[in-house]
Amino acid sequence: MTKNKEGALTVAYDVARVTVVDHPLVQHKLSILRDERTGTKQFRDLVSELAMFEGYEAMRDLPLEDVRVTTPICETTCKQVAGKKLAIIPILRAGLGMVDGLLSLVPAARVGHIGMSRDEVTHEPHEYYCKLPQDIGERICLIVDPMLATGGSAADALKQLRHHGARDIRLLSIVAAPEGLVRVLEADSDVHIYVCAIDEGLNERAYIVPGLGDAGDRIFGTL
Repeated sequence: MTKNKEGALTVAYDVARVTVVDHPLVQHKLSILRDERTGTKQFRDLVSELAMFEGYEAMRDLPLEDVRVTTPICETTCKQVAGKKLAIIPILRAGLGMVDGLLSLVPAARVGHIGMSRDEVTHEPHEYYCKLPQDIGERICLIVDPMLATGGSAADALKQLRHHGARDIRLLSIVAAPEGLVRVLEADSDVHIYVCAIDEGLNERAYIVPGLGDAGDRIFGTL
């Protein structure tokens, strides 16, 4: 971290490996998501919708192959996704809120789970569960977690996936702090991160500012 001309701390990271999905509809939905007045159901629906927007970008480079299709008019050549299969890996529990949005795009994707709990004193994650598809090394892996704050949980999830043989990993978060981006990009030299917004930073409790609060609590109504 360095200081700019105004004396404020700035955080540098590899922008080539970060994609901000800033479509106008994404920005509109994100403003509602941030609002403390947004109820549980609407919050849950918005998380799923934003995951879908991110999924389009994260899967933009999927390989295609030609297939012959007979329309009501004639036979023609069309494109279908070829090659690698996909796996969606939510970081529990908030990551579960993004799964359905991605499954609506790729219903055949396998879903693994990585469970992390955050120490409220150190703000560091502790893994308590990991269950992945057996052929994880043959799949494009989409790690999903609405908030990328300190980056600890995401970095640990990446380490677990690499340990199990995953090669092509993409991290999807709705809101990220610069500190989290730095930690994840430094922890893994190949991961690409997709976010809807990069916020100002973290407060003394390691929550993203302005953020949207505790995503897990707001998704599951456990405030």
